[in-house]
Amino acid sequence: MSRIRLHPTTARRSRRLAAATAVAATTAALLASALSPGAVAAGRPTRAGAVENAASALLAHAASLGLTSAEGTSVRDVIVDADGTQHVRYDRTYRRLPVLGGDFVVHLTPDGKYRGANRATRSEISLASIVPSISAPKAADLAANALRAVNLGETLKQLTAKPHLVVDALHGTPKLAWRTQVAAKDSLGNPVARTVLTDAKTGRQIDAWDDIETATGDGKSLYSGTVPLETTLSGSTYQLKDPTRGNTYTGDAANKTDLCFLTSICISRAPSTVFTDTDNHWGTGATSDRSSAAVDAQYGTDVTWDFYKNTFGRNGIGGDGKGSYNRVHYGNAYNNAFWDDSCFCMTYGDGDGTTFGPLVSLDVAGHEMTHGVTSKTAALTYSGESGGLNEATSDILGTLVEWYANNSSDPGDYLIGEKIVKSGFGRDALRYMDKPSKDGNSADYWSSSVGNLDVHYSSGVANHFAYLLAEGSGAKTINGVSYNSPTSNGSTVTGIGRDKLGRIWYRALTVYMTSSTNYAGARTATLNAAKDLYGAGSTEYNAVAAAWSAVNVN
Repeated sequence: MSRIRLHPTTARRSRRLAAATAVAATTAALLASALSPGAVAAGRPTRAGAVENAASALLAHAASLGLTSAEGTSVRDVIVDADGTQHVRYDRTYRRLPVLGGDFVVHLTPDGKYRGANRATRSEISLASIVPSISAPKAADLAANALRAVNLGETLKQLTAKPHLVVDALHGTPKLAWRTQVAAKDSLGNPVARTVLTDAKTGRQIDAWDDIETATGDGKSLYSGTVPLETTLSGSTYQLKDPTRGNTYTGDAANKTDLCFLTSICISRAPSTVFTDTDNHWGTGATSDRSSAAVDAQYGTDVTWDFYKNTFGRNGIGGDGKGSYNRVHYGNAYNNAFWDDSCFCMTYGDGDGTTFGPLVSLDVAGHEMTHGVTSKTAALTYSGESGGLNEATSDILGTLVEWYANNSSDPGDYLIGEKIVKSGFGRDALRYMDKPSKDGNSADYWSSSVGNLDVHYSSGVANHFAYLLAEGSGAKTINGVSYNSPTSNGSTVTGIGRDKLGRIWYRALTVYMTSSTNYAGARTATLNAAKDLYGAGSTEYNAVAAAWSAVNVN
């Protein structure tokens, strides 16, 4: 699971838009600057050059992007393709308030000319006032009650709620709203948290979503057998810290938990005391040795890092070469694992021993760390159809991490969490990509009600699409696992392979998807990605269209 912040702490450059009457003069000045020798390096444009080109495009195309003098923008992410094509992702403010659904991506040709844009929403923002009728304390109380409502029967302790005023453009006509992050601990000391969006004029709840993305599981330690590890020698002692992957390390949480407010402001955190060893041979493969779970966690981080770097050229989860860290043995009998943006870390519970065991399997690591990638790129809102796509992104790319590892102790498959479930769970995996409804809750196909499902179940539509795109429809056995994937329209889908699935989905996520992308938008985004990678009308492009139609996304 992941604690999502709607505004990642990426290095940002803020720029206020000029008033409409002054746009022409300002545009000319910025164009001259953007086209100066330092703006774009010879050959492939630099990141800074792409930002300057995009800044010029914003001024020249402000009207078509819905930007006015009341709005400001900040750069969230920049991608420069091998051929020099540039994609600059922005967040937006209105009268200095963050705009939910205000994000957009500007696309530029290799020579820096404006090619188009993807916008999370197209609603014009024009508020008569940014003074709320509902007070901040009242918004906090409403959010606290919303958290209690989804934790009925629990005595919540250390509950905190702090509202922030925003402009909500995600849910119809833009309106002033309170975005309140409310957090507490349950009776076992485990964190519970929720973001509640409240109409600042009426007090009506607009939306709410979990701030902790769960991947409940259980399993044996050392799921992946004996694995290679890069470590750091300090004096005569080895540390479980990998200097080749951004100094990623694994530490012992000592069965303690975090004391945090609003999921990200922490008075104290469970420790992450780095594991050490005298002979550089770690763990015994048994849960009685605390370093055994640490081996799995470190290995999962290593493989996920390598998958993103060697497949997509992404240098670390944040794309900046910075290593994350892992905490194992979090809490007592904690049946969960989560990625937390605020500490840039992965945290693993030991499970209760009946339903789940230690939650340190490969696909769990790949799933949770992919939430970190999503938060740094499209930042898909963890609610409705975009929330389902957020979860599916972690399932899809986490599954590809498992295939990438090519580990004989944990062969690649299209089952989610199969290594961590125990007999008490009642089935052999958390989710099934070939036919998601086998878990009893997930959707195989899109319908107008899919967005009302829990995001772990609405993700089934995209998971099914991904399986069909990679492997095709019908019955087959892959790596010893039997699958039988149906289609909503009775069609026969021919797969194009896992590698192409991953490349198409990753490009769609990082270049075309936005915070509000729904299933129809995901179809468009993946078709655009396939067109970029393989050409319009290519076998791959047609396969993407066919796989979406097969899950009723047309």
